[in-house]
Amino acid sequence: METTGIICEYNPLHLGHQKQLDAVRAAYPDGGIVCLMSGNFVQRGTPAILDKSLRARAAVECGADLVLELPITASLSSAEGFAREGVRILGGFCDRLCFGAETADKDAILETAKALLRADFPETLHRELDKGLSFPAARQKALETMGLSGNVLSQPNDILAVEYCKAILSLDLNIEPMVIAREGSYHDTDADTQNPSATAVRTLMVQGKKWEDFVPDTARDIFATATLHDLSTGAQAILYRLQTMTDEEYEQLPYGSEGLWRKLMQNARTLANLEDILTATKSRRYTRTRLDRMVMCAFLGLNQKGLDSPAPYVRALAFNDKGREILKSARETGLFPNAGETVDHPYQELEYRAGRLYSLFAIGGEQPQQEQQRRIFYKSK
Repeated sequence: METTGIICEYNPLHLGHQKQLDAVRAAYPDGGIVCLMSGNFVQRGTPAILDKSLRARAAVECGADLVLELPITASLSSAEGFAREGVRILGGFCDRLCFGAETADKDAILETAKALLRADFPETLHRELDKGLSFPAARQKALETMGLSGNVLSQPNDILAVEYCKAILSLDLNIEPMVIAREGSYHDTDADTQNPSATAVRTLMVQGKKWEDFVPDTARDIFATATLHDLSTGAQAILYRLQTMTDEEYEQLPYGSEGLWRKLMQNARTLANLEDILTATKSRRYTRTRLDRMVMCAFLGLNQKGLDSPAPYVRALAFNDKGREILKSARETGLFPNAGETVDHPYQELEYRAGRLYSLFAIGGEQPQQEQQRRIFYKSK
């Protein structure tokens, strides 16, 4: 069976995501759709607004055949690490990778990806970084210096699209990129009924305002009574962790190069508010998202060595009958354990710890989820 992979977060799943699922189904009606979805912590360095089991169920109800969990070590990585690990996992059994992009020009995206893999690119990039530019700005400027347009790296979905293609090329995978136009703005705070942003929908949900018109009907029913999660609810727990970490623990944090870990440590020990700590630590050179991921890694006890270690397995979260057939063939890659199987690996303790700590972000409170007792959602005909 031909399969199309989608690397996603569905935080939450909205009408724009439904369009993508529908487009894949229309193009390949007899094929399967595999979604590799971030778990309870997402790439922007925050908890997901809804538990991963609910988001996975919504994905299957809205057209996916199989939902796998992107390991947390990939979910909390930079765009490059997020994309590379996702492509590595799906590349073992998917025929194509579908993703949205503002540019929606596959040739331009591939050209940019090839440029980033050129031998002379790192040196050109470092020259721009030495000028004090942030990494995104330096990378864009480096491409322009090499005679290429940096515009493809100016929008968030374009950046991920380039990273997906770069991973496909560098890993030498026989997987076809399928680009779909991403309409609307990724960062919109006002929800557009035709092309809503996940940011806008999350804001409406947390504020208790009407969000139902911006998600598919089947997802709406699943989300209606679900517990919401927000970073602000667990801010004190994060603050406690930051204020009790040792110097050595700070030094081993991901994203802490060039003394950023020391700056974070000093601010955490002198300021009493998480937002104040983040604001004081941010600089022109480093994006806020990088800092947010760094703090979330600190909270979860994830150091650089752990982040760099590939997860030994991938969990299935939800599937239908077609998805079950895909999962059977995917198991040949060796990445997928049997349901409930324990693995003697440090990653599993991280997985269990993250499941317990996620409950601290619940608005209104909830009992910690025991990962080893989590059930896979199965949709029968």
